[in-house]
Amino acid sequence: MLFNSYGFIFLFLPITPVVFFALARYGHRLAASWLIAASLFFYAWWNPAYVALLLASILGNYAIGTTLVRGHERMADSRRRALIWFGVAANLAILGYYKYANFFLANLDIVAGTNWTLGTIILPLGISFFTFTQIAFLVDAYRGEVRECNFIHYSLFVTYFPHLIAGPILYHKEMMPQFAHPDMYRINYRHIAVGLTVFFIGLFKKSVLADGVAPYVLIVFTAADREHALTFLEAWAGMLSYSMQLYFDFSGYMDMAIGSSLLLGVKLPLNFHSPYQSVNIFDFWRRWHMTLSRFLRGYVYAPLSRGSKGGGRLLLSLLVTVLLAGIWHGAGWTFIIFGALHGFYMVVNHWWRTLRRALGHNLSRSTRAGRVLARLITFIAVVLTMVFFRADSVDTAMAILKGMAGMNGWALPDAGFYALGALGSYLTSVGVPFSALSAREVIEPDAVMWISTLLCIAFFLPNTQQIMGKFQPGLNLYLGDKRKVPAWSQWEPNWKWAIWGSCIAFFGVISITKVSPFLYFQF
Repeated sequence: MLFNSYGFIFLFLPITPVVFFALARYGHRLAASWLIAASLFFYAWWNPAYVALLLASILGNYAIGTTLVRGHERMADSRRRALIWFGVAANLAILGYYKYANFFLANLDIVAGTNWTLGTIILPLGISFFTFTQIAFLVDAYRGEVRECNFIHYSLFVTYFPHLIAGPILYHKEMMPQFAHPDMYRINYRHIAVGLTVFFIGLFKKSVLADGVAPYVLIVFTAADREHALTFLEAWAGMLSYSMQLYFDFSGYMDMAIGSSLLLGVKLPLNFHSPYQSVNIFDFWRRWHMTLSRFLRGYVYAPLSRGSKGGGRLLLSLLVTVLLAGIWHGAGWTFIIFGALHGFYMVVNHWWRTLRRALGHNLSRSTRAGRVLARLITFIAVVLTMVFFRADSVDTAMAILKGMAGMNGWALPDAGFYALGALGSYLTSVGVPFSALSAREVIEPDAVMWISTLLCIAFFLPNTQQIMGKFQPGLNLYLGDKRKVPAWSQWEPNWKWAIWGSCIAFFGVISITKVSPFLYFQF
């Protein structure tokens, strides 16, 4: 079931909280059990067969986790280490089979000349998210950080429908106390008002902004797949379109997840904080997919770099961590290259900061011009990596990059020559060519206006959590932005904002014209 579907918006979303609060009068366990059942129904809507996999994962991880918790004092360290290694390995093995087995065999066949295959493997929705969520639980149980082992709450922690399909990646210490708190089981009308507003902001991002720019992305990548030579403007317009589509699609999903969760009195961690306003690549990953970054820092980078005082080991740990972030997104050389590029960027950024310190620069101070330049460089660097994130093959990615480098020329569409009149003749006289372009739609006035509008929103306007900041709709993971948000952009529970919210809800709903899955569902 999709958040951006009429069935979810007009049936599932209203019915689930109503029944939940009605059952809460008779018992919290009963109400929590209803949420588990509703979440399983939500997941089964896609493919009922994989509900069994989800339930098996829950039972197995709960058994291992509770054993680690209860045996923290009396179980031998060797047995506890063996148990945690087994639990983590089992989770990764299941994830590896569904997500990476055929990729591994395909590359082995190329190298060894074999012809092994496992046939078609359908990737279960959300497997990366609920697997990482449970790995975090196991590691925390091993460390002695788990305090509650209530099976109902644990099952709800894993299956909770707002996060189940595409995140955010949750920690038990954030969620389990909320499930146990009595306030969750009482209606809070402020939560409902804030939750609905955040939900419909997310729907607007997805169905109006992300889906609105999606056709331009498809045009450019289809042309590249067909080996059409893309010009400089076509390639850049296509990649700017995709960068906007991916951001508004994924952040829109997160807003809808946070909003629908708040209707039930539960706060999810925020996953975005205006990532395209980042001043360096480290800042970008502190703002983009923040729960994945947090997981990798805590459970991959920290163990790898433990005991390191800098130098090669620290940089290698950093590179491996970011490379794993790329591989986490999918089985393919394009994702490996995506991760490797981000790792390379981080190593370069680390060296640059080290050099500036050696020169006596104060890294805590900056000028406005310096911040603008830093944001521009960071954004361009990220857009270049997005080529591999979106492309179906390395060849397609290289075709896009070739166009972005201007290797196929800077031609304008031939129709523009006549539309520009005397200006067209002048441009021709100074060497600007006009020709029939394979993806000319992306540089026509409507497309340019659409892309420019989205860039302005992403670069200059407050994000959802800043707009709703007075009411804290989610758990904030980004604390680095000290800028004040203009008063006019701060949501208040009054009739003016009710009209504004009704407008975005209206346009968000009427823009749902077809099935449009969220991009991160494939991960």
